[in-house]
Amino acid sequence: MNAPTVTSSLDEAIEAYVAHQRAMGRGYATEERILYSLREFLAKTHAGDLDQAQFEGWRDLHHHLTANVRRARQRVVRNFCLYRRRSEPNCFVPDLASFPRPRPYRAPVLIEPEQIGRMLALATRLTPTPGSPLRPAVLRLAIVLLYTAGLRRGELLRLTLGDIEPQTGVLRIRETKFHKSRLVPLSPDAWGELHHYLYQRLRPPFDAGPASPLLCNRAGGRLRFYTGTGLRQAIDALFGAAGVCDASGRRPRIHDLRHSFALQALLRWYREGADVQSRLPHLALYMGHVSIVSTAYYLHWVPELAAIASDRFESRFGHLLQGSQP
Repeated sequence: MNAPTVTSSLDEAIEAYVAHQRAMGRGYATEERILYSLREFLAKTHAGDLDQAQFEGWRDLHHHLTANVRRARQRVVRNFCLYRRRSEPNCFVPDLASFPRPRPYRAPVLIEPEQIGRMLALATRLTPTPGSPLRPAVLRLAIVLLYTAGLRRGELLRLTLGDIEPQTGVLRIRETKFHKSRLVPLSPDAWGELHHYLYQRLRPPFDAGPASPLLCNRAGGRLRFYTGTGLRQAIDALFGAAGVCDASGRRPRIHDLRHSFALQALLRWYREGADVQSRLPHLALYMGHVSIVSTAYYLHWVPELAAIASDRFESRFGHLLQGSQP
């Protein structure tokens, strides 16, 4: 992104702090945007530097966000101020006790295969628009890749035609979370969906260069990457039209497709009689995690999984509990 012109000690401190974090291998793009938003707020209010009143004014701009998001943004500013205090002992540092209290994260709505089937059918019947001439095909492929490959939304949106190996059905995910790149082989059905999409995507008048977006829309006569907001809104509309919700009527978020992918992988392994523990590192690698500890966040103990695991345990060790020989 374009950095603002360095005109004050605060600007210089932000530049130095971001450079310091990146020198340690962190991407720090989100944190950079937060700090620049703070700097823009101070410029608009003609404030010379950050103090308690200015921090509260900037903080009030985010009142519509969840407590966890607001807390995370305020912690970014506090960490920056702590870094700045190393060279400026008298600079302002927000009080952590004044931050919103952390709230439990929203439990995901796990999506069943038949619900995905209804969404795909609805996506196929969508009407293309001048701004999104491939809208039905784009949304159908997006649902397939999010659900069957467990991609993060940002990973999907950043895919270019050069990241696709159509002959092998492998996706190249570049420099994503934790600065990890990986290869993601698709299932045969997902590979077929990709082939069907590329048949439309690679035809004129669409740009077929390797740097061109896989999922594209059109603005001003040029192809552009889908935005995160645009994709979220489109898939959320399909959730509603397909009646996808849990017993409490909660509709899924787009990230719940990733949760559902991990759970479906676990269920599939149990049904196949596979050694689930030995396959968890494979799942972590496929999902782009640094360890299975991160993957465990996506593995939810649902009744169907509990029943399958209990049946396996009984068939293997039930005779010991009953005092009989195998």
